[in-house]
Amino acid sequence: MKRILIFTLLIFSASPLLAQKVDSIYFHLYTDSLKKGQHNYINVDGKLSNGRWLPLTSKEITFFCAEASFEGNELIIPADFKEEKVTVRAMLKSNPLIVIERTIWIKKKPDDEKLPTKNEVMKPNDYKMNKEKGKNKKIKHQLLNSSCRA
Repeated sequence: MKRILIFTLLIFSASPLLAQKVDSIYFHLYTDSLKKGQHNYINVDGKLSNGRWLPLTSKEITFFCAEASFEGNELIIPADFKEEKVTVRAMLKSNPLIVIERTIWIKKKPDDEKLPTKNEVMKPNDYKMNKEKGKNKKIKHQLLNSSCRA
């Protein structure tokens, strides 16, 4: 019984030595710019001492942005935001010396791309042909305009 108790104690006391700690943190953004009026997920990954990656959340990271607000990992840019960029800072809660800061641009162009309707998706050949015809018209128009200038 004593041996089992000693063995169990030894295993549990050694487990913190095997635990990996975060050596550094990195932003891995899903986009090159943030959108106004939306929740923009800010992905932060920690690189462990064994070289593996660990996704981090607001439980492990303190986020800061003077120009906008955070809810968890999501940066909320107001719809009427006037600046062209924001600076985001992430700090590891377990080691406040590990900090990363990045400037991220705000998307300027509106999202006016026409997405296919349900019927167009269900008939992919018709939609693809119509889309290609539109592209062909654009290319012909560009060729005509460039040949007229020459």
